[in-house]
This record gives sequence, C-alpha cells and structure tokens, in this order.
Amino acid sequence: MPEIAKVMKHMNIVRSLVTNEGSHERGRTLMHTAYQPNPAVQFPSIGAVASKELTPKELALPGFITVNGASEGPGFLGMAYAPFTVQNPGSPPGNINPPGDLGADKALRERLDRRRLMFSSVEKNFISEKRGDAAQAHADMYKKAFDLTDSELKKVFDLSVDTNGKSMGPKVLDDYGRNSFGQGCLLARKLVETGVTCVEVDLGGWDMHNGIFNALHNSTRGMGGRLDQLDKGMGALVKDLVDRGLWQNTAIVWMGEFGRTPRINQNGGRDHWARCWSVALGGGSMKGGIAYGSTDKDGTSVKDNPVSVGDLFATLYQAIGIKADTQIRDPLARPRNIVGDKGGKPIEALI
Repeated sequence: MPEIAKVMKHMNIVRSLVTNEGSHERGRTLMHTAYQPNPAVQFPSIGAVASKELTPKELALPGFITVNGASEGPGFLGMAYAPFTVQNPGSPPGNINPPGDLGADKALRERLDRRRLMFSSVEKNFISEKRGDAAQAHADMYKKAFDLTDSELKKVFDLSVDTNGKSMGPKVLDDYGRNSFGQGCLLARKLVETGVTCVEVDLGGWDMHNGIFNALHNSTRGMGGRLDQLDKGMGALVKDLVDRGLWQNTAIVWMGEFGRTPRINQNGGRDHWARCWSVALGGGSMKGGIAYGSTDKDGTSVKDNPVSVGDLFATLYQAIGIKADTQIRDPLARPRNIVGDKGGKPIEALI
C-alpha cells in the first residue's frame, strides 16, 4: 500500500490487540461500543458517545454520520445521537431538499415556515403530555432535520464542490479513488472540516475465507482490489487532514471486527482470529510512526504489551479530548464506563 506508506509517519500500528470475540455480530458490537452484546442493555457506539460529548447543539449537520453502510446505533443514548447514513457519497441524501411542488423563493420560504410552525405545535403538545425523554428526543431529532434542509451546510454532501466553494478538481477525486470508499473518505474530510464530530466509512466485507489474494488485489468493476481502494482512500485522507491543519484535532482508526488467522487455510483464505490482531490509529493528541506491541514468531499470540478494547477506546477518546474515565448513565441511571465494563487506560506510548 504505497500511498498509506507515505503517511505512516503520522499513524501508529497497535499489533497486540486482544478481544477474543470471533463472531461477526459479537465482534462488530464489541468494536463499536467496547461492550460485549447484552440482551438487556443496548450500549451506544463510539460515534454516538463522541457526538454526545462534543457536538454543538446549534450545528445543523448530524454529529455522527456513516458512509456506505449503517453503523451500530446510539443504544440507550437515544435517537438524537443515532448515525445519519449516507449510502452514495457524492449524491445528496434523500429528502434533504424541499418537494418541488412547494414553489420557489418567497413562496417556498413562507410555506416551509408554516409547515415548521405547525409541526412544532404538534411536538410541543406531545411533550406537554409528559411522555418522557422519548418525546423530547423526537422533537430534537426533527428540529435537526429541519435545520439541515434549511441550511447551506447541506452542500457539504456535494463532492463536485470543495468546502471553500471552489470546484473539486478531477485530481482530488482521482487521488481518493473513484469508488464508494474513496469518495466516502473525501466526504469524511469535508464533513469533519465542516464540524461533524464522527464519521464512519465502510469498505464492505473482508471475510476472505477463500482466495484471499485475488480478493485483495484483483480489480472489482474497474475500481481496484480491496487493498488498492484502501490505499488510495486512506492515504489521501490522512495527507489532506495533515495539509489542511486538521490532523491535530482529528483522530482516525482503521479496524474490523477481529483479525485474521496468520496461516492460510486449505482454500487459500484466512479465518477469524481475535487472540491477537492489529489496528492502525493516529491523529489528535497521538504521536505518530509507532509500532506498539508484538506477537510471537508464529503470529498466533501476543508477545508483549497486550492491548484490550478498553485501552484502545481510552486512547481514541483521550486523543480527541474526552477523558477516558467519563461515565454515562443507562436507562436505570447506572453509571457506565465509555471504555467498557472492564475499563481501560490510554496507551501511554502513543499519547
């Protein structure tokens, strides 16, 4: 991955992560929330927590946006912190513009204002009936939706124009890669530059139990293999964030649900492996260019400096200014650690 190699002085690799969750569903939940799945409590994802702690209430854009796929939800924090999903980066999200039959200019403004006032009166009546926090969360969520459709900030979703209002040159689009992941990374840069707290960009499945080398390197519909898409998108994103002075305020993590077996199986693929695996992270208050931890000679278990998911989350939160010992209350008012029930400490070598 030559483009990522050029920016690795800004990134770090944790090579000794231990999670022990080898199931897709359980691993996905753990790596989004720092908690193992619990049928009694739905824990919020890292994006929802970061949005709650850092997003200004007056921001018209959602504080947590996912691109190319849905993320884990807000859990017990409520729908006000749910991820806003963008399925096709470069295309405006659905229903972001008023219906065409509402007219234009002054007539449009008057009709939108009347609709908003009417909706607001219904919401206030609903809240006055003392229906609990859900009613207020519903009102807050719809206010956010109205604010976005009425705001110039919605232009951020248009990848033909940069945040400075100038045309997005073809070279920028080429540098990121003209595929959904590359364009998603470009959109992520524009979103954080505009004030969005957390953006998650999905690159699809890496569950390569068969023919892993072809899957990683062969072109898919002319878009390049998995590694090519990752290389261009993430390489360009890190470079852009550094060049634009955003790196010291933005943390990035690249990870999946778990690692892959160090040995190739009989089908030419790799299987699930959560006993030791690697995650790349950098930005914010983190140093760069560090390879932390190591495995034994076979790559099957950790040799030194084991890292838990709580430690990983603590490091990421610390990097963007959220204290790792922060707690949030669940629906029964019980304090919950944002770094998981087993706790975690920031990796000192990286901060």
